[in-house]
Amino acid sequence: MSQLTVHVEPVIEDDVVLLTVPADVGFLGVLRTATAGLAARLHFALDEIEDLRIAVDEACAMLLAIASRDAELECRFSVTDDALSVEVAVNTVRGARLPAESSFAWKVLTALTTAASATAEGDRASIRLLTRRSP
Repeated sequence: MSQLTVHVEPVIEDDVVLLTVPADVGFLGVLRTATAGLAARLHFALDEIEDLRIAVDEACAMLLAIASRDAELECRFSVTDDALSVEVAVNTVRGARLPAESSFAWKVLTALTTAASATAEGDRASIRLLTRRSP
């Protein structure tokens, strides 16, 4: 007779912080500060915190270049035990395109984070960044 054993891991809810600021370069400091604060909460090393701040700044710059007039930059931070995920999204002008994955901007994002991806559908674009804390 065989026995079925089920092991259930407890589900850990992510801490989520949502920030919405005008899609204007003058407000990027708010997002950089939030990024640094949340990364510090995860006990990231100082250089990891700075890399993530630069990556968020670069992602926002990419989105600001294609943002529609009077758009808002929406930033969703998801904090887990060992990682910080950041998704930045904005409404875009018609026909807007994000830089190609072979561009310098994408090289920066992929060098500074664990993973980076983007979507652009209709009049909305978003960039997702994931950074895991070093062991």
